[in-house]
Amino acid sequence: MDLLHNAVRPYAWGSRTAIAELLGREVPAPHPEAELWMGAHPGDPSRVTGADGVERSLLDLLSADPDGQLGTRVAERWGSRLPFLLKVLAAEEALSLQAHPSAAQAAEGFAAEEHRGVPLDAAVRNYKDPAAKPELICALTEFHALAGFRDPARTVSLLRTLDAPALAPYTEMLVAQPDSSGLRALFTMLITLPQTSLSSLLPQVLDACVLHVKEHGEFDLECRTILELGESYPGDAGVLAALLLNRIVLQPGEAIHLPAGNLHAYLRGTGIEILANSDNVLRCGLTPKHVDVPELLRVLDFTCGDMEVLTGEEVSPGVRVYRTPAPEFELSRLDLTAETRINHDGPQIILCTSGAAVLTNARGDELRLARGESVWLPASDPAVLIKPDGVESAQLFRATAGND
Repeated sequence: MDLLHNAVRPYAWGSRTAIAELLGREVPAPHPEAELWMGAHPGDPSRVTGADGVERSLLDLLSADPDGQLGTRVAERWGSRLPFLLKVLAAEEALSLQAHPSAAQAAEGFAAEEHRGVPLDAAVRNYKDPAAKPELICALTEFHALAGFRDPARTVSLLRTLDAPALAPYTEMLVAQPDSSGLRALFTMLITLPQTSLSSLLPQVLDACVLHVKEHGEFDLECRTILELGESYPGDAGVLAALLLNRIVLQPGEAIHLPAGNLHAYLRGTGIEILANSDNVLRCGLTPKHVDVPELLRVLDFTCGDMEVLTGEEVSPGVRVYRTPAPEFELSRLDLTAETRINHDGPQIILCTSGAAVLTNARGDELRLARGESVWLPASDPAVLIKPDGVESAQLFRATAGND
């Protein structure tokens, strides 16, 4: 049971206030801070200070004692690899429009790029590892996102409302086939438009969005989003692709699960993200980075409809679990007003997001967790008592491996 020392990733889309406030540092930060990583990702592993006072990488700790740190069940499935990564994600601007592969797609894509000799650090590399990357994001503040393909009937209504002359042929494509296959055909057409066609179509779409916003129309939020993206990424086909996606606003405590193939982009807000410990991203647009359209189309899932918003299943007083099919992870939220006991046969990371808490393991060791701090609980600490410390309540998030 050790405090974690975690890395902050300074991506340009990050916030200069959210993570700094959480960690109790000076606000605003000198540069954007996008993600706080908690886990054993090779790119930026957390570090722990043991009883001997020596600081070690969590990666080294797992390699030296996978059974003791991860437990038999997790070690048998994942070896010495922690299967999940926990993050605080703070977006001030939109992230790239992207999707992640399934386990089979990742294994196949990674093997193919290895066979071709594409360097792991090459800008055109799609697969950094042979693993899937499902995700779940739980809002800490109001959180805005694009995720999953909207029901085609609603998209037809949006496109017809915009009534841009150059958009009409594409609208009729979806009218003729208002299903997943029609979405695939329309998306493929939009994302592969020649630059001359894109340069003609996109300004008309943006002008139509301006008019719709002025009229406070039914799709005001969607149109405002398209205008924001068009300003940030002029001439980007991803702006047109965004017309086909669900526009989602999560309130604190609400979450969405993003399985393999789900096309999405986080727009703004702060949330707790848990994901499989992988680097595999297929980008669609809203980015200057590499976009591999044929590979993206191989990975994308064109299942359409509303995205399910998760509020968590209450499993005990103040403890809610966000259930997903992902075997790599499970996220729980603890809103504590009294002591509670947690039991788990694998590794756990616990992050305090408000108040403070005291953790006591079966040996009687105590550790105080303040806001912004996180703790590593190895499998050898399966039963831990947690109670608020000096306050009426505390909020914590708990990451564990999922259930097979």
